[in-house]
Amino acid sequence: MTVAADDCFAAADALMPLEQALDLLSSRLEPVTGSESVALRDALGRIAAADVTAARDVPPHDNAAVDGYAVFFDDLGADRDTRLPVVGRVAAGHPLGRPARRGEAVRIFTGAPVPEGPDTVFMQEDCVPDGDHVVLRPGIRRGANLRRRGEDVVAGRTILTAGQVLRAQEIGLAASVGRSRLDVRTRLRAAVFSTGDEVRDPEGETPSGCIFDANRYTVMGLLEGLGCAVTDLGILPDAYDAIHAALADAAPAHDLLITSGGVSMGEEDHVREAVEALGRLHFWRLAIKPGRPIALGQVGGTAFIGLPGNPVAAMVTFMRIARPVVLRLSGRADVDPPLFRVRADFDHKKKAGRVEWLRVRLARTADGDAAAVKFPAEGSGILTSMVEADGLVELPEDQGPVSRGAMVDFLPFNEVTR
Repeated sequence: MTVAADDCFAAADALMPLEQALDLLSSRLEPVTGSESVALRDALGRIAAADVTAARDVPPHDNAAVDGYAVFFDDLGADRDTRLPVVGRVAAGHPLGRPARRGEAVRIFTGAPVPEGPDTVFMQEDCVPDGDHVVLRPGIRRGANLRRRGEDVVAGRTILTAGQVLRAQEIGLAASVGRSRLDVRTRLRAAVFSTGDEVRDPEGETPSGCIFDANRYTVMGLLEGLGCAVTDLGILPDAYDAIHAALADAAPAHDLLITSGGVSMGEEDHVREAVEALGRLHFWRLAIKPGRPIALGQVGGTAFIGLPGNPVAAMVTFMRIARPVVLRLSGRADVDPPLFRVRADFDHKKKAGRVEWLRVRLARTADGDAAAVKFPAEGSGILTSMVEADGLVELPEDQGPVSRGAMVDFLPFNEVTR
């Protein structure tokens, strides 16, 4: 599968609100990944490619929630002790082998199948053994300490849905209904590269005027956190022919090409020219801070994303703009991260008309509430601010100045890095 034949990344020239941009991308993008069957042990973190329907009830039989005695409720005295013969012993995996009869009790242990007939289980602490009989106290309710067949899952129920990320609990649920394999989406194949004669890999010393390449490693980490299969194309020189050749070679083998910086109108920014020669490129002018126009397009049938060059802007725009694109292309259904209301422990001057993200860490107020403490430096090149922060405060487009004590929306990093 490839991205849509019509240009799904085309954008209007006008400044676009973030919410409109996300809605537009969501409506245009379809999964480009295929599917494969994997063993449960290999399914963690993958995206379900198909619904999973339970072929059996869970639990598959009534079972005891405690160690004790299984009895018929109608055999019990309402206001007096009841003495019943103990006719058998049932442990987990070892059923009685026959229906129980009225007027008898069955010794039973936690998780063991309740024989056909009894509808109530006494805790052993509430019973008094008396030779081959047991004395049961009054006051128990019908159905006590009994787990009913199918109370967790009923056969025929859809327990997992296509597009769902498979966590440990989803894998455990699949195992509980007898599934040993699951159909999952193949991993989105993403290739990451940097450009610039001044950019160097982080080893040794850099010549004067050069910098180490932080963005490429950051972006690769973010993509891998989203389950992508990532190819490192390295650092491409500021030369049109080299960039054109690298993109033309990488596009057929990947679902996504992504870089940061190098797509502006400068004389040395050859990425834009190469992408346009091989496909299409559009700049999405979004009303956001930090960030600048995000480059979205196609190289042949492969999606292309060009992030801003400043490291903070690259990370923030990846989390809120590139991430939904990556997830949609991957076949994931839930692409909108949750926001949590917290109290602002800062004042901030903001003009309405754009979305702003502030780097914050969470602290506890005297009354135990969570409060967002803003990182003091706001520059887009200060990567340490992302290390020391717990997440972002997202201020909506119509928001004006923020005063200390106001309620704001908090976006934890762990909600946008997976």
